[in-house]
Amino acid sequence: MAIYEIFSHPELRRYKTSIFSKATLLMFIILLITFIPPLIIVYRSYGFWLREGTYREQPNIAFKKEFILQLDLQNGGNPVVYSTFQLYNQLLQSQLRIPIVKAREEDLNGDGKYDRLNLDIEVPMNGEDQVVGAKLLLFFYYKLRKFSQFHMESLGFIEYVSPIPGASLHVFSDLRLRQKQLLGHKGTDVRFNASLINPTSPYAAAYSFATVFKSYTDRNVTTVLQDANKIWTSGRAANSPFIISAVINYPEEKISYTPGFWNLIKWGWVQYVSVLLIFLYIFNKVKIFIFQHQVVTTVVESAALEHVGRKDKFS
Repeated sequence: MAIYEIFSHPELRRYKTSIFSKATLLMFIILLITFIPPLIIVYRSYGFWLREGTYREQPNIAFKKEFILQLDLQNGGNPVVYSTFQLYNQLLQSQLRIPIVKAREEDLNGDGKYDRLNLDIEVPMNGEDQVVGAKLLLFFYYKLRKFSQFHMESLGFIEYVSPIPGASLHVFSDLRLRQKQLLGHKGTDVRFNASLINPTSPYAAAYSFATVFKSYTDRNVTTVLQDANKIWTSGRAANSPFIISAVINYPEEKISYTPGFWNLIKWGWVQYVSVLLIFLYIFNKVKIFIFQHQVVTTVVESAALEHVGRKDKFS
């Protein structure tokens, strides 16, 4: 008659010894080389502590309806200027032209945040004016909310120079974040939420592009108009306005930040355990071999024999 296995179960054995014994010392050493080397291996792999994290967020951006405009003329005379700062306009009264400005921001996906700015500026010109260059400085509110509450006033700068007098300039661009420093993982960050221009200053130099950008580039977090496509159109009719049309998108950003404590622990723990499991498996086999073959002296108790009132002890 054929014989086959119908049931099986593991047998529990307990290995006992005194506190001050070779077996106890050996177990202590095994515990050390089981738990400490994985920590050293993970740490030396230069990825244990997550010093920098990234996430994606749609920033909350709004055009402040503030700008400074300068049009350079071919004859080398004083440029045509206009700004939304009244003191600056008064200082350059002789060069001032009052434009027609249309600004419209759109929420394309209905998430409550603007996705695009459509800006049209029509500057009245004289018949003899020949525009060969344009500079436009735009001011924005910029906010991030997912981790740190980051608020700042930011800029977008448009510049174009042409050897041929123009009738219009069309610009298509993205307002992108530029970081020199990691953002915090919590709290409110308003370091750069101050105005870049003092609107009460009586000096024209305070409103110059050089002065504004000197202060702006000192910041660790800024915005810039990126991937700009510019179309310069020539052939302006006499007494027709010079037109600047800009479409500026507010795309989703990849934000770099300093992870918090629990984020560090979560990331480090996953790496540590993945290596620890290998060491646990290996040294569990080592312990089974050592105590089954009585490499060190212990008292062996078998659970199966306890039920029949008998214990096998080895010393």
